[in-house]
Amino acid sequence: MFRGRSNHILDDKGRLAIPTRFREVLDRKGDDCLVVTSMDRCLWAFAKNDWQSLEDKAASMSIFDRATIDLFRGFISSAVECRIKNGRITLPPSLKEDAGLEKEVVLAGQLKKFEIWDRERWEEEFSRVKNSFPESSPSLLELRL
Repeated sequence: MFRGRSNHILDDKGRLAIPTRFREVLDRKGDDCLVVTSMDRCLWAFAKNDWQSLEDKAASMSIFDRATIDLFRGFISSAVECRIKNGRITLPPSLKEDAGLEKEVVLAGQLKKFEIWDRERWEEEFSRVKNSFPESSPSLLELRL
């Protein structure tokens, strides 16, 4: 699982170093590729096998359902396979633009995926989440920790 956060620099060519602990997760899964897509002001990065599971589930949904159409247009259509070379991936300009990525980025583990955020956007989002967490916590009772 992808856990933890780290700060990184995106170079002028859109190359991004993947943290060693995230690469180790991918190695255990036998993956040398991430599938990266745009979602909610950031990018979501999946191991290829986990992305395939998501695609398999999406493929069984009704193609005439409005929510499915929106999922395909907004989420599936922006997905790009990014090969890991020398511990880095290259993000295409379209994805960088979707997420507002400039130079400083934050990678945030999310168990089966990790997010790639513009650092300033991440700080805003993290502040929002920290402030709303006590209010949302009753919905987390199903975790039964």
